[in-house]
Amino acid sequence: MEADYVVIGAGSGGSALAYRLAEAGRKVLIIEHGGSDAGPFIQMPAALSYPMNMGIYDWGFMSEPEPGLGGRRLVTPRGKVIGGSSSINGMVYVRGHACDFDHWAEQGAQGWGYADVLPYFKRMETWHGGHDGGDAAWRGASGPMHITRGPRRNPLFGAFIAAGQQAGYPVTPDYNGGQQEGFGPMEATIWKGRRWSTANAYLRPAMKCGNVSIIRGLARKVQIENGRATGVEIERGGKVEVIRARAEVILAASSINTPKILMLSGIGPAAHLAAQGVEVIADRPGVGANLQDHLEVYMQFAAQEPVTLYKYWNLWGKALIGAQWLFTKQGLGASNQFEACGFIRSDAGIEYPDIQYHFLPIAVRYDGKTAAEGHGFQVHAGPMRSKSRGAVTLRSADPREAPVISFNYMSHPDDWAEFRKVIRLTREIFAQPAMAGHVKHEIQPGVAVQSDDEIDAFIREHAESAYHPCGTARMGRADDPTAVVDPEGRVIGVEGLRVADSSIFPRITNGNLNAPSIMTGEKVADHILGRRLPSENVEPWINPNWRVAQR
Repeated sequence: MEADYVVIGAGSGGSALAYRLAEAGRKVLIIEHGGSDAGPFIQMPAALSYPMNMGIYDWGFMSEPEPGLGGRRLVTPRGKVIGGSSSINGMVYVRGHACDFDHWAEQGAQGWGYADVLPYFKRMETWHGGHDGGDAAWRGASGPMHITRGPRRNPLFGAFIAAGQQAGYPVTPDYNGGQQEGFGPMEATIWKGRRWSTANAYLRPAMKCGNVSIIRGLARKVQIENGRATGVEIERGGKVEVIRARAEVILAASSINTPKILMLSGIGPAAHLAAQGVEVIADRPGVGANLQDHLEVYMQFAAQEPVTLYKYWNLWGKALIGAQWLFTKQGLGASNQFEACGFIRSDAGIEYPDIQYHFLPIAVRYDGKTAAEGHGFQVHAGPMRSKSRGAVTLRSADPREAPVISFNYMSHPDDWAEFRKVIRLTREIFAQPAMAGHVKHEIQPGVAVQSDDEIDAFIREHAESAYHPCGTARMGRADDPTAVVDPEGRVIGVEGLRVADSSIFPRITNGNLNAPSIMTGEKVADHILGRRLPSENVEPWINPNWRVAQR
């Protein structure tokens, strides 16, 4: 078993990369531990709470007890299925802010500034949002990823956007275009009523052309001979074998599994590897370090009128939605229900948004377990650039064992101040006339929660991960001892080995991470092929009063 390129992980980065390499005539083998993405739980957008809680599709990772969150262990879903996490995520599509990528470049990821990555975002997408306004010049028209917007038929979506405007924030017709800051319609990787994962967009077309094939197995480690990656040791059917790579091995196994596989292969912090009995091939202290995520709280409100999705929150309602979707791919089943959003700045002196809102016309937990108090709605709200950093480390040298995941949430004092602002600014938005008529009362945190201490206690007890882990194989200058890969995605200190997933993000981007992860696969493929799209010098909108005004 051999190919020009062996890719570990059939997820967002790996699928996009394999597609581009295959398009250029290269033979690619993808190693994926998970199985098929067929079935309504994955393909029906409204069923999104199911696959991320199903062991057949999810690796089932948990964080260690988090000291900043009262010792709670948070679930860390990662896709173990064709399409990876793009097959189990919330389907929200956010590129990130232009300044995020310029910051990457400043941190040593040369060639990854916004002007450099914008052409790749455009290449990967076919945008269907033009009827709402927005500037098509910023968007792609012929890429594999179809990007759509929900119909926003529920009056609460419009009310939320209007309330943001009444509170003094801008409205943006396209947060993925020239202006992220403001309130507006949310975009999704949904096409013709189905989840448009990277399996549907990239993998299936690539496999049809014959240059890409998938092997089901557990990647144990990268085989390295004389300082060069030559293949991947996998376990399948109870046997261990090696898949040979004629040119390169590419890791795209997620920001949790990629550092784990690097460490099992002898690439990582030398003392930690030695303690686990792993032979050190390259001492890279940055492997597994720099772990970041977005935390959020669900602010929930009871509704005055029965206009929320709660009326379908019963067996009969769910069956009805499911049947309509099964036969027509239309109706409520064809939306992830995240159809309105906002990006705002928490304070004067902050150059670009650092708070994100996802609005949802039902008050419910992410795992779909409980709907609160009947008719209600909620907004997922959280800071974008926490200064806390965690780590992924080996539990043992056994490849079958899950790594140790410590996010260190809320370990930086600024996190608390930022989160308090999130809650107070959100309450102000929901008190605006457009929304006030819909609000009966605040369910969570509840009006009794007012002081800093009360808000902090609420956060400690109720903050949830937005499931955006990244940063554990940071990209930087080749001479930076804490960097893991250089700006072409090459692992520093080993030949023939690259990383092409969210592990390489120097710092977490604004919003959901699926779009930048796909872009990473697209761009690293071009680095492998020795080509690049020309940079686009465009000026994204920055609030002209950002130095002196919060809005």
